[in-house]
Amino acid sequence: MGLETSARSSQSPRLRAPRAALTRGGPGAERDVREGGRWSRWQRLKNDALFFLARVALGAVRPLGARGLAALGRALGRLVHAAAWPLRARARRNLGRAMPALGRRERDALARASFVALGEHVGEVVASLREATTPLPFDEASRSLLREALAEGRGVVLPSAHLGPWERLAATLVAAGFPLTAIVRESYDPRFDGIVGAARRRAALETIPRGAPGAATRIVRVLRAGRVLGVPMDLRTRAASIPAPFFGRPAQTAVGPARLALRTGAAVVVCTVERHPEARGLAVTCTRLPIAHVRDEVALTALINAELERRVRTAPELWLWMHDRWDTHQEDAASPGRSCAPEEVVTRTP
Repeated sequence: MGLETSARSSQSPRLRAPRAALTRGGPGAERDVREGGRWSRWQRLKNDALFFLARVALGAVRPLGARGLAALGRALGRLVHAAAWPLRARARRNLGRAMPALGRRERDALARASFVALGEHVGEVVASLREATTPLPFDEASRSLLREALAEGRGVVLPSAHLGPWERLAATLVAAGFPLTAIVRESYDPRFDGIVGAARRRAALETIPRGAPGAATRIVRVLRAGRVLGVPMDLRTRAASIPAPFFGRPAQTAVGPARLALRTGAAVVVCTVERHPEARGLAVTCTRLPIAHVRDEVALTALINAELERRVRTAPELWLWMHDRWDTHQEDAASPGRSCAPEEVVTRTP
């Protein structure tokens, strides 16, 4: 998330993970441009080919409208689910760990639906490259809650999740008049960031790439200016992280949002899409977390995860189950067959 440097002076030694430990990919990590590395000749050839194919594909689907691109995305999601068996197996395995009460057929159906939902979201993002994004319905009670939090003048830390159309969620907040700045993940290829960035600029969404120079300073300034800082924090990240329960199992979770909120006094408001009866579909809803008596960033991180988990449970087919969220090897080595209760993580010091 780019938040690990926001308050380094008082960070405990056990939270200050070595940079190498926050990167993925082993020996090739030094060739990750997000870490200041350079591509090898083979990497450059491969990435040039992938970018060329992406540009050709974007040109080929240009005649399609938003509905056509969403339908094409759903079809692509079904194709990837059928062909990419490692991702399909991971999604089923994650669902089995997170929701053990589900039967095999239910898990398989949810896994398939998550691929389809992701494909539809990709189609919507492609559509947003050349036409304005249609805002989602926005629960009025949530609007009032967010206004009240902003009125306190200390800014708002807004944890969110990759649940359904998350890019449209950000555009919806901006369209509703909320001063949102979102922390974004950089692509392995900066050229793709330029493409997605065009859609975000069209939606008037301000962003801070988490690995950009001076990102930590810009993040703090967002809160000091009384703005909303959007932080997707449901996926594994190279930012400083701590174990916090997510679906009853320890998951490495970015600690920066909790640390920022506690040290700046900013309100913590979780926003995602949820199924809403009045909207007859998805709507943006917000929940303010009660943190007045929370003094521990570990406890606050667990509290945020609990709210994100609740929201994922309401629409599990919209979440990225194919993502490698849990470090299953470390978990199994530490305590085979044993789940992590929330209170165990909350009371554990990092």
